[in-house]
Amino acid sequence: VAVVSTQSSVSSGINAEYGDTVEDTDTSPDEILQQFGEEVADIVRQVTDDKSLPKAERKRLQIVNAPHKTEKAKLVKLADKLYNLRDLGKSTPEGWTEERVKEYRIWSSKVCTGLIGTNEALEGKIQNELGTYGVKFPYSDDN
Repeated sequence: VAVVSTQSSVSSGINAEYGDTVEDTDTSPDEILQQFGEEVADIVRQVTDDKSLPKAERKRLQIVNAPHKTEKAKLVKLADKLYNLRDLGKSTPEGWTEERVKEYRIWSSKVCTGLIGTNEALEGKIQNELGTYGVKFPYSDDN
């Protein structure tokens, strides 16, 4: 879980994990609601992809919708992206080509560009992580 020295970073990391739990397991949003309450469930709903949509559409919607999330959901999204980018830097998922890894980093930059102004510390860490691989953040078409 990505953790930075901000008051809400721990809950953001935890909420990011809940969002991944809903996307990657049989856990339902209702179970999150029952276990953790409305505030956490609302954040999880905002950061969870609709798996009934094609992957390309889900990715497009993350870019389009990022600026319109609540501040807490934006913070969770930043923490989740940072965690995923760091994890990708340590180990490439099985079956991923170098091109797919590059595309994921560029896509992450596009998503996170819509979240700028949410948390300077997280944004700086994302910028450093992406910069290590030559990906600009904030995203620009000359990436």
